[in-house]
Amino acid sequence: MDNLIKVAIAELGQKEIPGAEDNAAIVRYAHESGFNWINDDETPWCSIFINWCAKKVNLRGTGKADARSWLFAGQRVDSPEPGDVVVFWREKPDSWKGHVGFFFGFSKDGKRVYSLGGNQGNQVSITAFPTDHVLGFRRLAPSSTMILPDTILRMSSTGNAVKILQDALKIAGFDCGTSDGDYGTKTEAAVKALQSTRFGLRVDGIFDEATRIYLLEILNQ
Repeated sequence: MDNLIKVAIAELGQKEIPGAEDNAAIVRYAHESGFNWINDDETPWCSIFINWCAKKVNLRGTGKADARSWLFAGQRVDSPEPGDVVVFWREKPDSWKGHVGFFFGFSKDGKRVYSLGGNQGNQVSITAFPTDHVLGFRRLAPSSTMILPDTILRMSSTGNAVKILQDALKIAGFDCGTSDGDYGTKTEAAVKALQSTRFGLRVDGIFDEATRIYLLEILNQ
């Protein structure tokens, strides 16, 4: 999810312009995300910004302007990483109102969640929200056919190919820890867990061609 963070961080500081004038960048977020009827920077745009960022890196958004629509996007995760989506409630948990951003980390005491998002203080910012306001964390899925490394990867393999594999494993629901490009024990365990769900696959923790084909089936079904 590094690319999502890079896209969002590049927009830090974009803010609403008081009065009749509108920030063209915020209007662009709306138009490029398919919200062509929005032509101002006052319409609530937190979900619009997340849709825009997701589209930039070929991940599947919601196509909706309401924050809580993201509770049904991608896959639920209980141990979020930077770049996962975090959804908060506003006013009260059972209200229709909410806020959405990209998870950026927890405070040391665990009482706050740092969100990188739009329409936070009327701008793109990194803002802390109470942890008890979190409705859920989601990991987004690719919006088109995903491509996986076509080389054999195993324990001690390193590099971008491993990082792509790690991202794919997590999207498919197999926890391999941080996507750091290092094929260690967690990645090997995740590959074994994947292999164990398909009859006939050798459960050896090696990402070979047969494992690659099976993972692609899961991701692109």
